[in-house]
Amino acid sequence: MAEFLGFFVQHPARILALGSIFVLAWLVLRSGSLGVRANPLLWPAAYCLVFAGWEWLVMTATPEANIRVDLLLIWPLLLLLTVGSLWRIWRR
Repeated sequence: MAEFLGFFVQHPARILALGSIFVLAWLVLRSGSLGVRANPLLWPAAYCLVFAGWEWLVMTATPEANIRVDLLLIWPLLLLLTVGSLWRIWRR
């Protein structure tokens, strides 16, 4: 799990790529005939956009930061938003 999370730390472009996956899934589900609500996928996409901006700010302001306490709040919130949005999509 740490390798997965470390893949995104100090890489705002990768975080934006994750957000674009949510947007692409939203577009596919919105245009399809699966009968699911796609709008909850916009929440984690927007959060990824904010997170990428925050990560860029941290990289430019304090590039020597090696202990990131802010990630203790950011990652669980992203996980809750993702799981919650997926649950809301498939809930009837």
